[in-house]
Amino acid sequence: MCGTCGCGDGETKIEAASVNGANGARHGDAHGDHDHDHDGHHHHDHTHSHAHEHTHENGVTHSHPHTHHHTHDHEHGEGHDHGEGDHHDHGHGHAHSHGGGDHHHEHGVEHDHSHSHGHGHSHEHDHKARVVKIEQDVLSKNDAFARENRARFARDGILALNLVSSPGSGKTTLLVGSIERLKADVPVAVIEGDQQTTNDAERIRATGAPAIQINTGKGCHLDAHMTGHAADHLAPGKGAVLFIENVGNLVCPAMFDLGEEARVVLCSVTEGEDKPLKYPDMFRTSHLMLITKVDLLPHLDFDVEALAANARAINPRIKILRVSAKTGEGMEAWAGWLRAQRTLALTGLETSGV
Repeated sequence: MCGTCGCGDGETKIEAASVNGANGARHGDAHGDHDHDHDGHHHHDHTHSHAHEHTHENGVTHSHPHTHHHTHDHEHGEGHDHGEGDHHDHGHGHAHSHGGGDHHHEHGVEHDHSHSHGHGHSHEHDHKARVVKIEQDVLSKNDAFARENRARFARDGILALNLVSSPGSGKTTLLVGSIERLKADVPVAVIEGDQQTTNDAERIRATGAPAIQINTGKGCHLDAHMTGHAADHLAPGKGAVLFIENVGNLVCPAMFDLGEEARVVLCSVTEGEDKPLKYPDMFRTSHLMLITKVDLLPHLDFDVEALAANARAINPRIKILRVSAKTGEGMEAWAGWLRAQRTLALTGLETSGV
């Protein structure tokens, strides 16, 4: 489970590089579709049973069996190697009863215990500090991977964009229209993020652009680690525009830097004008807001100016464009923004002497 947002982990799958005719990954390993635990650790469970003796103040000793359930977290780096220095965190709990009363014990890594003695025991645990530490550790690891991704993209003059939104805002349809406008003179590649299916990646590949699908399973967001692996497989060329279509979610993706140059948030006119006020972290961390599906405005009671005002109230520096991938309205302005951002990314490539 993700220690930050509580979503599932260990079920992430990344398509094989062969779907785009690629030759392999940067790490030199031959991957097919494969699973990753992207918090930098592996998670294992096991149980065992044994008995122990318990002596009461009255001198009576009981022997009683019980079962322990253990959770092991194995910390490792990107190489996924386990050596003699493997780190394991163990947590277990058990309950048992005997003639004098009931006993319940909860055991973790670090706890303050208060005991009520007699024939019953109760242990009070305050986990708040540990939860905060886990969240900090998860984000710290993600930020380290994001820095690696960002350095790689900058070195190769790649403009990486993180597209975020609620489900159904039109991200994939926007990308299809964007690729059609760029592909004649701009190399484009796409990383698709969804909990299940490869539908979106297949739609992108139908345009002729390379794309790779990340399925996050129970996960509700992409992170920098899985993005880096997907980029390895996809191998975008130098000077490419790399679109990263995140999982549809305005909450958790706001916390995870993928190493992108800019974050682009989409908000469709079929959503509420108060979306930026309800989900401020996402709009505060975005560079550009695209108001999508504006062709539907004649049929809706939607105040575009109110949406824009709410977004600027949260983030005064955010840029705003109105687009319709269906009619083409605003798409040239969006393509112009992309070309301008790519020119800046290419400046880093030129100064590196490549």
